Amino acid sequence: MSKLAIFMADGCEEIEGLTVVDLVRRAGIAIDMVSIREELTVTGAHGIKFMADKCFQEVAFDEYDGFILPGGMPGTINLGESEFVCTTMKKAYASGKLCAAICAAPSVLGQLGILEGLNATCYPGFEEKLTGAKCRTKAVVKDDNVITSRGMGTAIEFGLEIVAYFTDEATAKKLEKGIIYK
Repeated sequence: MSKLAIFMADGCEEIEGLTVVDLVRRAGIAIDMVSIREELTVTGAHGIKFMADKCFQEVAFDEYDGFILPGGMPGTINLGESEFVCTTMKKAYASGKLCAAICAAPSVLGQLGILEGLNATCYPGFEEKLTGAKCRTKAVVKDDNVITSRGMGTAIEFGLEIVAYFTDEATAKKLEKGIIYK
């Protein structure tokens, strides 16, 4: 069974992070919310506090099949400044594990050189930070082992694409129907 980690930074966009966690868990995929700080409490960009499952020091790279970055500000900046997050994402990409990011967070993948030559998308205005990427305007873009998405309004599509990546299209469609999306 697949297992994912989503890195939660103070200032993250709550909907982008928690929607993905909800959808992935509904699909029966294990996911840990990982605080990139030394405490479990995370405060989102809109002042919503929630508890992560683990702190970054408890994460063993080999137990995960993919890593996810929610956007938001200053959450994206905090992710990009985290040595742990940057090292993990570079290693994940090189190992063929899923690297997923939404909203402004694809800029972190860009700064790490992960998007070089790949199709990717992001929140409008962050395209120049997707170093080496072929920028697209679709809601969700999958290329190789990378999934990117545009923002809060695309969080469900982003989560469903992650579900499809680890299961199949039929499972994602069944989940989409079950939550009455579209």
